[in-house]
Amino acid sequence: MEAVVYVVVSVVAVAVAVVVILLVSRRGARVETDPGGVETRATGLGARLRVVFSSLDSDTWTRLEDALLAADVGPAPTSRIIERVRSQSPKTAQEARALLSDAVRAEFADTDRGLNLWGEPSVIVVVGVNGSGKTTTVAKLAHHLVQQGKSVLLAAADTYRAAGSEQLDVWGQRIGVPVVTGQEGGDAAAVVYDALESARARSIDVVIVDTAGRLHDNKNLMEELKKVHRVAGGEGGVGEVLLVLDATAGQNGLAQVREFGSAVPVSGVALAKMDGSARGGIVVAVESTLGVPVKLVGTGETISALDPFDPSAFVASLLAE
Repeated sequence: MEAVVYVVVSVVAVAVAVVVILLVSRRGARVETDPGGVETRATGLGARLRVVFSSLDSDTWTRLEDALLAADVGPAPTSRIIERVRSQSPKTAQEARALLSDAVRAEFADTDRGLNLWGEPSVIVVVGVNGSGKTTTVAKLAHHLVQQGKSVLLAAADTYRAAGSEQLDVWGQRIGVPVVTGQEGGDAAAVVYDALESARARSIDVVIVDTAGRLHDNKNLMEELKKVHRVAGGEGGVGEVLLVLDATAGQNGLAQVREFGSAVPVSGVALAKMDGSARGGIVVAVESTLGVPVKLVGTGETISALDPFDPSAFVASLLAE
């Protein structure tokens, strides 16, 4: 009898635990409640703004500061944005949101975000840290250019990672573009040289160089990157140096841009992993603090999920509930 009671109690305990887990999972992200009792899922900046502007009072600006910093917008841009909104004394939440949208958009320069494609062939060097989504972005960019009618060749200059060349070769086969590879552990600059020679022989329009992912504070690897860039310049120079930045990198993204920029002339950022839970506010800090334009944004896992960066559309997405 005691054994039966023990089994029943155990079953009930497990059932209760399952119900609790399901309720928690359905709640999703952390829920915040403002003084007026308004609840919002804290899944992004737009959701948090319901709490921020639930009432317009002296605490509004502190709440807005916390929300912007949590979205990785950065201290300096956050201060400027708040000052722009606050100085116009909004009377309603709707007016405050509109002013906030204008203030965030003002952090982006009205600059040409097109790719610099010149030379025969045009050369794009793609750099970034390990795990940033660099090689996938290279493949997406190649597909994007092919769709525009350009012929593309990929240079697998990632000779450090065991599967680096193989991964790019698989992408090349899927896209239908040639890939020049080298030996594992070999000279990455030599791969680039061979790729340029092959591109000229085939009258290829664009060569995209996939470099080895590296820590931005590794001095030896950064020196090797400088050599790759010199060789990639060849006779006509490098048209574009794109830094692939993980949208979830947070303020560490600023350090990446600074360090890579000190080694090679980074001309633009390709933002990866904006799909999913990425906060993406770091884009504001990169542009306004460092002056490096975001040119491309990855919006999903498919090969076609790479779009030209549109500041207005980005701000609307960032602030959307």
